[in-house]
Amino acid sequence: MSESQRKTMSRRELSRNPRFEQVSPEVGELDEDAVQDGLGDDPDEMMALLADLTAATDPKLRELAKRLAARLFLDVSRRGPVRPRGIGKMVSLPYSPDAGDIDIDASIEAIAEAHGGRAAIDPDGLRVRGWAKPGTALCLMVDRSGSMGGKPLATSAVAAAAVAWRAPADYSVLAFGKDIVVAKSQDVHKDSERVVNDVLSLRGFGTTDVAGALQVAQLQLLRSRAGRRIAVLLSDCRATVEGDVVAAAAALEELLIIAPEGDSVEAEKLASAVGARIRCVSGPADVAAALSSLLDT
Repeated sequence: MSESQRKTMSRRELSRNPRFEQVSPEVGELDEDAVQDGLGDDPDEMMALLADLTAATDPKLRELAKRLAARLFLDVSRRGPVRPRGIGKMVSLPYSPDAGDIDIDASIEAIAEAHGGRAAIDPDGLRVRGWAKPGTALCLMVDRSGSMGGKPLATSAVAAAAVAWRAPADYSVLAFGKDIVVAKSQDVHKDSERVVNDVLSLRGFGTTDVAGALQVAQLQLLRSRAGRRIAVLLSDCRATVEGDVVAAAAALEELLIIAPEGDSVEAEKLASAVGARIRCVSGPADVAAALSSLLDT
């Protein structure tokens, strides 16, 4: 995604956020405790600041922020009610880094054997609790046409994390403005932290090709053999590039729309025209719950 790298931000620019000095008191430092405190006070504002820190000119701070943001956004995406009716169920699965939390009961033999022999735990003997979603594919489209920084960027990153959590084996992520960038292809494995960081590297572009994004989403989903293929559009749906948005949306098997609170008129019109389900969010803290609600409906 080299063509979509964001402009770096100096400490002077970042310091416009009143919490910046708390989370980065010195050059090259990132205080995770201060980040956690900020999340407790105002999660949207702290996630917005963390998203901006991933573009810091200070290389050490930038890398620390990327690692923390990916981990944190993935964690946020897994919180709250997760009862995706018709999507799947929580089951015990073979261990993999992104599949879920360790299933202690199912892994106790491997853990005890390693402890008794004072050896490393054999990953092949571990199990995790995760969502099994046979027959379901997701494609997320994030709008990068406006100002990609702060809350909009953090919202996009958490949405990508939520989709990766819901369908780890069958999902794709697209970013669209004037052009459509494939951050993660439907049929190509990519570590979820890397997907989140790639979304965090996005910068904004002036025009919005909504129809083009919907068409590419359809092509991505056609790569899947899933019986249910769902496109998720994170956008105000205000198209500024010629194209039949309604026709492109209607061609999808199933469309969900997540729109910004207070700027959802065009998104609501599109949802009404094609029978899509829609939710509005005020910031990154709302995205996982909005996706859960849409999938539960």
